[in-house]
Amino acid sequence: MISPPAGVRIWLAAGATDMRRGFDGLASLVAQQLNHDPFSGQIFAFRGRKGHLIKLLFWDGQGLVLYAKRLERGHFVWPSASEGGGAVSLTPAQLAMLTEGIDWRMPMRTWRPEMTV
Repeated sequence: MISPPAGVRIWLAAGATDMRRGFDGLASLVAQQLNHDPFSGQIFAFRGRKGHLIKLLFWDGQGLVLYAKRLERGHFVWPSASEGGGAVSLTPAQLAMLTEGIDWRMPMRTWRPEMTV
């Protein structure tokens, strides 16, 4: 994934989204359901009902960009509509984990130091 510019806000739309939606449909969801401006330069992420497909929508200053990723195995970890309350904010590091299929809510280190020097 192309890394977002510094200072960009990233929002997950809690719950499932109809993934047949394209640029205009997702921009409409951002404006009406999330109460954000889709042309603000922020990144908005959506996940389908099955959980293996996400779409990211953002304005790059010249036009809307739609990034899609489908996992061949596993699913993207996502907040439900009841726990998210509409949208959940992520850091760029959490977005990177999310797009790799890693649980961004509580990442685990793969090693632990055994003794100090």
